[in-house]
Amino acid sequence: MLPGLMARRFVVGTAGHVDHGKTTLVHALTGVDTDRLPEEKRRGITIELGFAEWQLEPEMSISLIDVPGHRRLVHTMIAGTAGMELVILVVAADEGVMPQTREHLAACELLGIERVVVAITKLDRAERELAELAGAEVSELCEGRFSHEVVLCSARTGDGLDQLREAVRRALATLDPPDVTAPARLSVDRLFTIRGAGTVVTGTLVRGSLENGDSLRIVGQKDFHETSVRGLHVHDRPAARVVAPSRLAINLASLGLEEVHRGDVVTADPAITATQRFDARVSLIRDVKPGAAVEVYVGTARSPGRLILLGREGEGTEERVFARLRLREALPLAGGDRFVIRGSASRRPAGAVVGGGEVLDGRPPVIRHK
Repeated sequence: MLPGLMARRFVVGTAGHVDHGKTTLVHALTGVDTDRLPEEKRRGITIELGFAEWQLEPEMSISLIDVPGHRRLVHTMIAGTAGMELVILVVAADEGVMPQTREHLAACELLGIERVVVAITKLDRAERELAELAGAEVSELCEGRFSHEVVLCSARTGDGLDQLREAVRRALATLDPPDVTAPARLSVDRLFTIRGAGTVVTGTLVRGSLENGDSLRIVGQKDFHETSVRGLHVHDRPAARVVAPSRLAINLASLGLEEVHRGDVVTADPAITATQRFDARVSLIRDVKPGAAVEVYVGTARSPGRLILLGREGEGTEERVFARLRLREALPLAGGDRFVIRGSASRRPAGAVVGGGEVLDGRPPVIRHK
């Protein structure tokens, strides 16, 4: 283990353009094929989030999240990014930077992810000079935005995979230890029932810890339900206690499947409520008209809405932009939550990331208008 790295679980995810080899790379690293749906097998692309346990070394366990790369599935990618501490950006050596390379990086940056390991894949299908050129292109894209390292590799031949593992180890060694004292929080990305057990939800525990018997609430679009932890599983193994960050499944007591939905928040934090309006500090990477129709993504939830620019504070690089988001559907959130804004899917089939920001605890300060 590298000096300074505590034994704990990490949450790492992939990102990158469709057909650049994310799922193949995950399989090469973990031995797990995360494409589990028949449609994914038939089409040869990832459609839903995939999950694998990666035992990088005896005392370093990683929950690895594989995301889809197709432009019409960016909403699923954003949902999977909630809780990631490190991203493995996958770029094919024979194609280089592509549209979803840029869009996925933009989403990661807006959600506060600071570290990226770039895997230039398919080294077996391109000259090394071309792969190095692709690496330089991605490095330029990451410069000033992410702490990053570039590795050339091939998932099919194994070339460079040891160097990729070492790069991931080095990046994880720079992460701060998790805050286990904060109230537990998880955004639901899957839910199902198990005969004899009842309702089970899965997601990434982004903060706090959970134990069997803990009291919880499920915060949805319209109301909340009281429940408790009936059982915990981490990668299909039972656990008495789980500490963030971690992928896990929670068996919820006295709660029907119809009472919970994807995007709901499982939490012990009473400050998290559902709202159709909030103020935020935002960063915009594309021009947005006043009152523009947008899609807003918080955790694994999303809703159409309107973006109303309120004004600006400061000058130059210190300038901060404030906005009000009015949503069609209430979303569970609290002050400090980070979110992504995409262009309205009603105007363009796939939309595009236009910005994101951080939810304010209260009203924005007095600001100047332009």
